[in-house]
Amino acid sequence: MILYIAEKPSLGRAIADVLPKPHKKGEGFVRAGNGDVVTWCIGHLLEQAEPDAYDPAYKKWTLESLPIVPDQWQLKPKPKTRKQLSVIRKLMKEADQLVHAGDPDREGQLLVDEVIEFIGLPAAKKATIQRCLISDLNPPAVKRALSRLRENRDFIPLSTSALARSRADWLYGMNMTRAYTLQGQKAGYNGVLSVGRVQTPVLGLVVRRDREIEAFQPKPFYEVIAHLMTPDGARFTAKWQPSEACRPYQDEDGRVLSRPLAENVANRITDKTALLSKLEQKEKQQAAPLPYSLSSLQIDAAKRFGMSAQQVLDGCQALYEKHKLITYPRSDSRYLPVEQHAQAASVISAINSNCTEFEKAQGMLNPAQKSKAWNDKKVDAHHAIIPTAKTSDLGRLGKAERQIYELVARQYLYQFLPAYRYFETKVEVMIEGGRFTTTARQPLEQGWKILLGKQTPNKDEAEHQTLPALSQGQNLHSERGEVVEKITQPPKYFTDATLLAAMTGISRYVTDSDIRKVLKDTDGLGTEATRAGIIELLFKRGFLTREGQAIRATAAGGGLVDALPDSASKPDMTAHWESQLEDISQKRLKYGQFIEPLTAGLKQLIGEVDEADFQSLKGLGKNPAQRKRRKRKAPSGKNVQSK
Repeated sequence: MILYIAEKPSLGRAIADVLPKPHKKGEGFVRAGNGDVVTWCIGHLLEQAEPDAYDPAYKKWTLESLPIVPDQWQLKPKPKTRKQLSVIRKLMKEADQLVHAGDPDREGQLLVDEVIEFIGLPAAKKATIQRCLISDLNPPAVKRALSRLRENRDFIPLSTSALARSRADWLYGMNMTRAYTLQGQKAGYNGVLSVGRVQTPVLGLVVRRDREIEAFQPKPFYEVIAHLMTPDGARFTAKWQPSEACRPYQDEDGRVLSRPLAENVANRITDKTALLSKLEQKEKQQAAPLPYSLSSLQIDAAKRFGMSAQQVLDGCQALYEKHKLITYPRSDSRYLPVEQHAQAASVISAINSNCTEFEKAQGMLNPAQKSKAWNDKKVDAHHAIIPTAKTSDLGRLGKAERQIYELVARQYLYQFLPAYRYFETKVEVMIEGGRFTTTARQPLEQGWKILLGKQTPNKDEAEHQTLPALSQGQNLHSERGEVVEKITQPPKYFTDATLLAAMTGISRYVTDSDIRKVLKDTDGLGTEATRAGIIELLFKRGFLTREGQAIRATAAGGGLVDALPDSASKPDMTAHWESQLEDISQKRLKYGQFIEPLTAGLKQLIGEVDEADFQSLKGLGKNPAQRKRRKRKAPSGKNVQSK
């Protein structure tokens, strides 16, 4: 008997649907007509044991007991799903062959592996376990996945990486939360100060942005525009590019802050001869953007529809599990396996059947075209989010689900449309020793941009500029110089879109140049599967609040960041962790090389808690009446330490 262990019931049902009939449904499993069985987890069936499982004395929170570092790690069954764990245990003993069918990511690998380990499968049986990677719940795709099983032992490094992440989060979150909560309560904070290796740096990003805006002092800066005329009377403009000699009069972004300097340049170039010193004209093209990863989809949905990261994730899960209209959504990849290209025609046909708004591109679509998205070297356990070949009445979808499906479908169709082609002209003009430049772009073929519609207004100045016929070396007349005064603008408050973008491109916020160098394109704070939850968690804990679309830190959030050392609220440490976890999954680093330095650093961090300043937290948190109602249940620290 083959036993398939899926991550969740929806995936289990999808596997059972393609196995021989008739089916016999049991409690927590389905037996196929050939005797094979499908069972499932319900998310994580096991969880890290609480500190008091290691020593009853840890039930009481004390600074003296910290840091708590288990010698032998313990997992315990989750009470709500203990029954399903018993079902899997019984079936595993009966099975001749196991197939691991967890979701195709780090956590999906660990989730089933830890159940197998906990139940205590014999080594010989464990060595024969196979791995099934399913990213599309429609029957043809599930059948293909079942025909391409791999050895589960090939995924041990991925599982080890997830295990290291889980234990590191427990160590860091549990110990730091206890330490800072105890000291915060001494100073008059009412409640738990939860600290996590991802949530706290995200909070730090928001707090620092808020304060940068509060401290911002607007200042004027000046641009000089040359109004130019050709010998035949055609006119255009070009902007001054200050030389190195002007550096003392510029800010760090190169903006000129001295009005007298700008006015001097404007006066000097008025009614003067100008030389067109450089002219570059060439036809260019822009390839279509790649299909979506979860984060890139969340960012676009936030920009276009104002959706939160959690709303996008929830919509994606429904489209994947319930409607089977998109592939596995918790993906950090924007590439597709080459073999998937064989399904392109059927996927395009399904999209055109489902969405009438893409009709204008139908005559241009070329299913045989293979964009750079198809690249086996950039695909491992999971690939980009794309539509499936299923047709459906989208009228049955909720508004958010439909909007998300249409985004995913549009991004997929881009791959089969021509490139956007345009003619670019770059001009450099010398006037009285000063250099002035301008650029113009003339669209030639809309290509994939035909599907953009009005959703993304074009803010590219170069595409609004028109230039007359010009030739390199010709003399022009500078009629006048114009000084344009502008005002520096403060940074914008974070929104769902920009906070997600910051989490995925975290190297921009990393202060350590060595760490910045090792961060990869796929790095970030958290993972595709956890980012939405982390942002929501900070709202739930009262550290973040919304003002319209703006995400702001609360007084408690700001106070916590003030109390913590910079290393805890800046992204350097956790970005470095993510880089190391990736190294573990690629067999470049061992588990011990990651955990041991982390444990040593934890002792130092807890030692610094006595020096922390908690004054700005005094009187904040839950009010005394709320605390009395909750006092019957002593804080265990459970769930306060998660990322």
